Amino acid sequence: MSATSVTLSIEGMSCASCVGRVDRGLAALEGVSDVSVNLAAETARFAVDDPARIPKAVGALQALGYPARQASVTLSVEGMSCASCVGRVERALATVPGVLDVAVNLAAETATVTYAEAAVTPAELAAAATRVGYPAHVARAEEVAGQGDRKAEEARALTRQTLLAAALTLPVFVVEMGGHLFPVLHHWVDATVGRQTSWLLQFLLTTLVLAGPGRMFYARGLPALLKGAPDMNSLVAVGTLAAWGYSTVATFLPGLLPDALRAVYFEAAAVIVVLILLGRTLEARARGRTGAAIRSLVGLQARTARVLRDGQPEDIETDALQPGDLLLVRPGERIAADGEVAEGHSAVDESMLTGEPIPAAKEAGDPVTGGTVNGTGSLQVRVTRTGADTTLAQIIRMVQEAQGAKLPIQGLVDRITLWFVPVVMGLALLTVLVWLVFGPDPALTMALIAGVSVLIIACPCAMGLATPTSIMVGTGRAAELGVLFRKGDALQALDGVRVVALDKTGTVTEGRPELTEIETTGGFGRVRVLTLAAAVEAHSEHPVAQAILRVQRSDVPLPAMTDFASETGYGVRGRVEGAEVKVGAARYMAREGIDIGALTDRAEALEQRGRTVLYVAIDGQAAALIGVSDPVKPASRAAIAALKARGLDVALITGDRRATALAIAAETGIDHVVADVLPDGKVAALEELRKRGPVAFVGDGINDAPALASADVGIAIGTGTDVAISSADVVLMSGDLRGVVNAVEVSARTMRNIRQNLFWAFAYNAALIPVAAGVLYPATGLLLSPMLAAGAMALSSVFVLTNALRLRRIAPALDERAAPGGETPLSVSTPEVTP
Repeated sequence: MSATSVTLSIEGMSCASCVGRVDRGLAALEGVSDVSVNLAAETARFAVDDPARIPKAVGALQALGYPARQASVTLSVEGMSCASCVGRVERALATVPGVLDVAVNLAAETATVTYAEAAVTPAELAAAATRVGYPAHVARAEEVAGQGDRKAEEARALTRQTLLAAALTLPVFVVEMGGHLFPVLHHWVDATVGRQTSWLLQFLLTTLVLAGPGRMFYARGLPALLKGAPDMNSLVAVGTLAAWGYSTVATFLPGLLPDALRAVYFEAAAVIVVLILLGRTLEARARGRTGAAIRSLVGLQARTARVLRDGQPEDIETDALQPGDLLLVRPGERIAADGEVAEGHSAVDESMLTGEPIPAAKEAGDPVTGGTVNGTGSLQVRVTRTGADTTLAQIIRMVQEAQGAKLPIQGLVDRITLWFVPVVMGLALLTVLVWLVFGPDPALTMALIAGVSVLIIACPCAMGLATPTSIMVGTGRAAELGVLFRKGDALQALDGVRVVALDKTGTVTEGRPELTEIETTGGFGRVRVLTLAAAVEAHSEHPVAQAILRVQRSDVPLPAMTDFASETGYGVRGRVEGAEVKVGAARYMAREGIDIGALTDRAEALEQRGRTVLYVAIDGQAAALIGVSDPVKPASRAAIAALKARGLDVALITGDRRATALAIAAETGIDHVVADVLPDGKVAALEELRKRGPVAFVGDGINDAPALASADVGIAIGTGTDVAISSADVVLMSGDLRGVVNAVEVSARTMRNIRQNLFWAFAYNAALIPVAAGVLYPATGLLLSPMLAAGAMALSSVFVLTNALRLRRIAPALDERAAPGGETPLSVSTPEVTP
């Protein structure tokens, strides 16, 4: 084997010692020679005796700390019709020097290739697929949105071809099959037109069908067969040509056949083409619906934006937007880009991100997302992110990557289809030989029928469509439910998860303290106490101070305050309306000599429930006890119950103190608690939980990054404003645990759908190939007609596609109005009862 020269673009080299390290590391690899490292160009050139060694070289560079730059490209591939086509394209691309990974998707008609930069270009990759008979080009972004239109046009073209083929075939079918069913018709044709003339007309019409609408099978199938790599088109081509060729000999060279064997099967060849064209028409229509989610997401992108320039509105294309531009968004308009409200207030429909039906209130300083819809107010929005950096663009990119992924379960299909078509052709040949040797007269005719039936019925279309169509529809529906599978294999991995571990703060709980209880002592009213406490806390930046301010009645103005003082670890004080007000912990009250004995029992009860207890003193007298907690999100209890109902163990992992964690666990129904752990301790906790089975970890994607990366499936929960969480496998756009239940539901339903499809595809072939070969003939006299074989083959693919499309109807696992599962912040509306 001749050596292959490879050039890799290297990161991290800064000096001659780096060059030497890279040089020695590559030279030490088996099969690598002629290493030349260039610091200025940041490249490494070397020769390998086998292109399969290139990924090992890339791995060695990674281990050395000088990774080869990698890139990914999606190719649009034409002409793929079955699993054999997929395998052929994958092998052609995988053998290109520099290619590290290939995933070909039959349903989407794409190939996603990861390659080493400088080793190969996207154009060379497209050329590699084109050389093996599958024209390819680099997919453009607009092709995604237009795929449905392209599929619709393909379906219309196939419909025209099918109708033409059917019109030409109908006379042939009626004359030949009608003559078998109704002998009087057979005799009438012989007496009027004549058998020879009838056969000549059948030859003419059938030849038009094969050379016209059926030409695609021969243009693709015969070259593949001659190259020793037959595909589904090859099976159809060989089967129909065999029937047509035998009939042609019987028509024009009758002397070559005994009288007993002189018959024509033009109708079989023509009807096979019609039925397979019909199947492909239905496939094209169904495939066009598999990408509906992507098209709907693309459709959410605004095409124009109204920008304020020197105070005057100006309509421009969204592609021309720049960070810092000021947008004018009128009521009912779609926001053109990610940004921050600079002026105005409104309610924005963010359901396309979060799935929440209730619009979110927005005012100055609040973030907004491109693609969401403004409500009744007018907003001025300062652009922060545009183009490919926007949240919506990242969502589309993630969904595309997930839809193009290859799941581990697909490996079984790949291994089978690698040899499937050649084996089928061998079985067809064996079937013909067995019938010729052991079959009854007319043996040649029976052998032809059985051989053609085997070829036709065994087309592996359904195998190739079984997995990718389910992935496309399932991940698309997941995106509509606010669940983004960043990594396609997470779709399968999540179905195998047995334990779901939850972070507490921001995941199970709201992530910010809220005032949940207030109890006053005799002589003090709740509103009065809160008003005075809020007046003091308004000068503090502590989160607890913000919790008190959030429940202060807006119709009760804060009085003026003087002599403010803050003592870290204790509390704050100030003078309000002539009264000295102190707010702080028990130790603060004790140091100041304030008796809180009347509130002690209640304080202990609240602390056992995980509350942080503060006290308010007015003029040296204990006035109130305040309970502050990080409240459980309203949907957490229902979501956790739903996960447990699905047979999953649920655990809580938190850095918070154990008493608080146990209180949250009791409130939400969690059975297993790991508390007082640092971020790296969460990883150790996951290892312990993994003894029960594969583990999914749900966190906020920031301080939980190590645990997200360590888990079998990392699920980042957020509000949809930062979807590029690199450590997570799954990203939830909604801010609560309902998204986890939806993710588990989509994963389970999609994997079940894939297994159904694979079972149907394999069982169909396993059951019907022997029937087509004639195993039932000795006992029943049944021999499958090639026309019935073609119909069954077409229906198998349509069944797989239709079954996958059922995933579009997956409903949210929990209703958006899931029953509240936690504490609600205190709303102080009680009238003043004591002055």
